[in-house]
Amino acid sequence: MKEIKLKAFAKINLSLDVCGLLDNGFHEVSMVMQQILLCDDVKVRWTEDSSVQGINISLSTNRYYLPTDERNLAYKAALLMAEKYAADINGSISIDIVKRIPVAAGLAGGSSNGAAVIHALNMLWDLKLPLQKLCDTGAKLGSDVPFCIMGQAAANDNLKPVYSKDPLACHCALATGTGTELTPLQGLKSHLVLSKPAISVSTAEVYKGIDSEHIPERPDNKELIHALRTNNRKLVEKNMINVLENFTLKRYPVIVYTKNKIQQLCSCEGVLMSGSGPTVYGLCKNIREAKELCRRMLEDNKESFWTRTTW
Repeated sequence: MKEIKLKAFAKINLSLDVCGLLDNGFHEVSMVMQQILLCDDVKVRWTEDSSVQGINISLSTNRYYLPTDERNLAYKAALLMAEKYAADINGSISIDIVKRIPVAAGLAGGSSNGAAVIHALNMLWDLKLPLQKLCDTGAKLGSDVPFCIMGQAAANDNLKPVYSKDPLACHCALATGTGTELTPLQGLKSHLVLSKPAISVSTAEVYKGIDSEHIPERPDNKELIHALRTNNRKLVEKNMINVLENFTLKRYPVIVYTKNKIQQLCSCEGVLMSGSGPTVYGLCKNIREAKELCRRMLEDNKESFWTRTTW
């Protein structure tokens, strides 16, 4: 029996622009994604057993309401890796997930769990696959999975030595196309607070609805990338625009309330909804401000956290 434990980090969107609808029905996007320290713990155990026919997969989690079968992205990741790389071996994959990242929150928690399983089986089976190959595999599961794979390679202590020379190992990236065409960027160094209202928002509903919304302001991602490279915080904040807010904020007043409260309590202007929501985050000057802001946000949203970006 062999096992590996990885941190499955959440992400935030520093920007998110929807550029149009592709022929395949997916939306074309241009967005900057940043990894943060808030994470789930994913432990994967591999037991080779010739008495087992094929690969058996089991999954457990500390959240009773989460599926533990094919509906879970971590389980799907194990299935996919088994189909691609385990044709000649028999045994059992056991996955245990300790969840901290809010579910259905715009933070890529499920995608990050799936990415961690891909990394873990690559290590446990000694496949020695490069990051590009792992990202190509992850893209079959969801558009956020490749970025999570890249970020975990840069931030997990037991992966960093393996991928230290791989240019795709990064904490921040520009995502284009359907979100899987990724360009590594210099990331943002900042403490921050996340606050998720007690609602769920359908990503499919938001992307369908945005097609009929007027978009008055879009991020300038070229300017944002320059701002990150030159550590120009004001220019970063200027381009922290998520066009999906034009749909989501109109339909979910509690997200508007959360964003307004963070803006009132936070000393900077960097406040934005992440992904399709409903989580809102605010950048903070230091850890002291982040802790105090989190304390205030917990009065309204029990899923509020202080954390920082990874670097």
